Amino acid sequence: MVLAIHTMKSAHGSRRGVKRRGRGNASGHGNYSCRGGKGQTARSGGQRGLRLKAFKNLMQQTPKLRGFKSMYKKPMVVRLVDLDKNFTTGAEITLAVLKEKRVVGKNIECVKIVNTGEITKVINIVGIKVTAEAKAKIEKVGGSVK
Repeated sequence: MVLAIHTMKSAHGSRRGVKRRGRGNASGHGNYSCRGGKGQTARSGGQRGLRLKAFKNLMQQTPKLRGFKSMYKKPMVVRLVDLDKNFTTGAEITLAVLKEKRVVGKNIECVKIVNTGEITKVINIVGIKVTAEAKAKIEKVGGSVK
């Protein structure tokens, strides 16, 4: 098809229909025809209930009785299996070392070692939270937790 003035069309969706106002309430543009009401709902006691409308809406929008957000950071969980895989015997493990080896992400601030899997290497853990069972396994192998 040859491109000529009589064959050109606008892009699909670029043109909009006209709002047909004043054609009844079912059209969505009836009653006041998109012009709103006159002065505080045309007076005669219209101000009642409108004074604190913004504040009321704000109060209704805020969630209620939905628990709370703890101010403490949740620690990221590191398993014993991960330590056994990534470290050699006699290694001293701190948060900085875990970040360096990419066992945890660089933005993590709190870590906890949990009892998942077995550990065979002797490791020393410094300044990291450890569960009681994980501590027992680490010390059973010959490692230490400080």
